[in-house]
Amino acid sequence: MLLMIIAMAGVTYIIRMLPLVFFTKKIRSRYILSVLFYIPYAVLSAMTFPFIFYSTGSIYTALIGTAVAVILALFKRSLLTVAVCACLSVYLCGFIPF
Repeated sequence: MLLMIIAMAGVTYIIRMLPLVFFTKKIRSRYILSVLFYIPYAVLSAMTFPFIFYSTGSIYTALIGTAVAVILALFKRSLLTVAVCACLSVYLCGFIPF
């Protein structure tokens, strides 16, 4: 167990240390800056999105809640509005037998 903890600490440290070693000057490339800007969002969505479909008892209610959230997000609604409406749609669709 201790060996696994040391290995994970080393891997985590290397990942955080490498950018400090390689990027000593300020990054001026617009492309690299845009890639670095969107990495946290891409990782968060890659970890979260698959779980959405298993979060309810039915795949159909999860699809409806996801569709409601995506549509409201496309219309630039606030995060609170999107979350509440998606949860409400999943709750209401749970009463419909699929």
